[in-house]
Amino acid sequence: MSRIPFEQLPADVRRAVTDKSGAVHQAVTVQGGMNSGIASVLETNSGRVFVKGIPADHPQVGAQRREAAVAPYLPASCPRLYWHLELDGWSLLGYEVVDGRHADYTPGSTDLPLVEAVLTELQGITVPTDIEIKDAADRWESYAPPGALQHFSGNALLHTDFAPDNVLIVGKRARLIDWAWPTRGAAWIDPGALALRLMDAGHPAEAAVAFAGRFPSWRDAEPGALAAFGTATAALWREITAEDGTPWKRRMAKQAATLGHILAERP
Repeated sequence: MSRIPFEQLPADVRRAVTDKSGAVHQAVTVQGGMNSGIASVLETNSGRVFVKGIPADHPQVGAQRREAAVAPYLPASCPRLYWHLELDGWSLLGYEVVDGRHADYTPGSTDLPLVEAVLTELQGITVPTDIEIKDAADRWESYAPPGALQHFSGNALLHTDFAPDNVLIVGKRARLIDWAWPTRGAAWIDPGALALRLMDAGHPAEAAVAFAGRFPSWRDAEPGALAAFGTATAALWREITAEDGTPWKRRMAKQAATLGHILAERP
């Protein structure tokens, strides 16, 4: 998606932002990321604000609205959402600015205990029933083996995308960002999603699965549930690479197939 600077937003939109945050003294466009038509750090009368947004008619606007809906229920490790605006053809979110670096998932990294801590905090969060977000059973319906969808159901709040880009390290703390795909489901799903990313960072598959076992939700899950997750994850990444065979996606598909095999063989 092409990105524009804050100054090119419609005047009514910029005025609405200043009504929320105070006068804007400086706006710096943030590089990186692909899913925002605007991504800027604003220096305002009330402090720094990270603004991201997309046109209101964009196909991904639903994901941004889910971010806004789930924001009040996120743990303290997640950046605070100050406001959500929709007007004059734009949907904008105003977030707390988090200055950090992306987490290092490689074996032996000192970031790994911080990542473990941030996921441990999230594991204790449930989702109110009146929040309209995806259910895990619906998200994995096309990929899970027959009769296995009941394993994915639950009330835990799931992030589901533990790519290192979505975890920022700030001092001795990890911050979990980018809630475009909040999901309601079984709590063990997130440790499984993290295990796949650890494999992609160089961890042997058994070591990555052992890391997932640090979380009670994963340890207590039925073997059939974990096997179903492995099968579904492999199927999902096969579909992704069939549509777009870029090298990193092919690599993820290979790791997902390995994870699926290991989980299917576990007693």
